[in-house]
Amino acid sequence: MRRVMLKLSGEALAGDEKFGFDFKIVDGICKQIKKVKSKNTQIAIVTGGGNFIRGKSLANIDKYKADEIGMLSTFMNSLYLQGILKLNGIQSTIFGAFPMSDIADIFSKDKAIEAMNNGRIVILAGGTGHPYFTTDTGVALRSIELECTELLLAKSIDGVYDKDPVKYKDAKKFKKVSLQEMIDNKLEVIDLSASVLCLYNKLNLRLFSLNEKDSILKAIKGDNIGTLIYS
Repeated sequence: MRRVMLKLSGEALAGDEKFGFDFKIVDGICKQIKKVKSKNTQIAIVTGGGNFIRGKSLANIDKYKADEIGMLSTFMNSLYLQGILKLNGIQSTIFGAFPMSDIADIFSKDKAIEAMNNGRIVILAGGTGHPYFTTDTGVALRSIELECTELLLAKSIDGVYDKDPVKYKDAKKFKKVSLQEMIDNKLEVIDLSASVLCLYNKLNLRLFSLNEKDSILKAIKGDNIGTLIYS
């Protein structure tokens, strides 16, 4: 049984609106997931919270509190995603990094794996549950804890480049790149702590564009899209 972790950036969920949710985009994600759910693949999902707020943007308050606000936004995204999955006939369970009453069960490796073994999608909210860590670190940690075979990063960019492709027209896209190269060359696709965590736990990643047609379907099936980031 293959088990993959899918990371959805919060900004991607907002689409052109840049804030909140774009139903068409989220519904499209869920429809792609439905196509591969029955093909001997278990799926866990982490969402960012950037479509509502980023902790670092709240510079006028204590960073500890700002990061807590950022973590709360991932619960809103998880609830919305769960609702659209349900519209598509897919059952899911939300596990939070900290207690949220009836909204989410507290994260447990055993309970999360049991849910996936029972055919449910697992949605993981709240990052690591601690400030000063990004959702990149949170998704790397959960991927390792749940013994995922690969971490799939669905972003607005279509791969890893040697420099910012928005600023530099001659930026070179990599079909594959090692985690060590990313760290050494400061290719800031994911944060350093997440990169090191993946490197030392031999977890491979694939970064691809959410905007490409059926990209999530292709990535979960194992197609060679975007950039493979290997350990």
